[in-house]
Amino acid sequence: MADVTNDALSALNSRMKVRVNLRKDFIRNKYVYLMAFPVVLYFFLFHYMPMYGAIISFKQFSPGLGIWGSPWVGFQHFRDFFQSFYFWRVLRNTVTISLANLFWGFPAPIILALLLNEVRSAFYKRTVQSLTYIPYFISIVVIAGMIIDFTQTRGVINDIIVSFGGDRVSMLQRPGHFVPLYVISEIWQQVGWGTIIYLAALTSIDPGLYEASTIDGAHRGHKLWHITLPSIAPTIIILLILRMGNLMTIGYEKIILLYNPGIYETADVISTFVYRRGLIDLAWSYSTAVGLFNSVANFSFLLTANWISTRMKQTSLF
Repeated sequence: MADVTNDALSALNSRMKVRVNLRKDFIRNKYVYLMAFPVVLYFFLFHYMPMYGAIISFKQFSPGLGIWGSPWVGFQHFRDFFQSFYFWRVLRNTVTISLANLFWGFPAPIILALLLNEVRSAFYKRTVQSLTYIPYFISIVVIAGMIIDFTQTRGVINDIIVSFGGDRVSMLQRPGHFVPLYVISEIWQQVGWGTIIYLAALTSIDPGLYEASTIDGAHRGHKLWHITLPSIAPTIIILLILRMGNLMTIGYEKIILLYNPGIYETADVISTFVYRRGLIDLAWSYSTAVGLFNSVANFSFLLTANWISTRMKQTSLF
């Protein structure tokens, strides 16, 4: 009986200490909490509260009946999607574009950051950084308009192809051209912004390591391979894990602005399929079920990548 009482008192004291420490931390860092509040509020309103609406993927939703008043249909919408003609097409296109973007797009900011780190001219370095940042701030509508103008039959890209003896083609009318155009435009738009984190990680490397390696006779290649890359490896792994958590998520805005029925074969992905079925065909429950499937797939990739990283490098997101 005495042991039980002592355990209860210890637990109570521990809870009281946690509350006191939290109160002190809040008072000491009140401005930090104040700055974090809008971010927390944003995620709560636009990311957590909408999760309540995922219930309609298991119902035959009717606006007149409301979410809870609509009849349950279980996994019917998921079965309809898995058995439909569009399932394999949108899944294949989503995986193809995502893997191509991961294979070519993920290393691009790392390479650019490593190259900029070797530049000794501050003016040249700032100029290159500014020029590569600019595309990130251009509206997607403007980006899509530029791609359409450049890739049309009389566009600048076809002019270059003709100058080398090629033929003019309407690139956005050919299914085989869509994935390369999309991936290249994504790299061009995102590479500059992606270098910010890697450049910050590079500044944290101890200069003494480079000085010691120079004394030992190491050249730039040795320094890059044995000092620079191992030092920023944890940052690369964390960002790769986060990237895997969005592997099946492709922004539908640019694809909708670029594609047409003639290239649905390679351009139609899960997000655009959800847009068409949910907002155009008004199949709310069906599109929600497809979106929920996509979210579960992303979550599975995130857990798998984090588990592999933990086992191999002892670096994990959580």
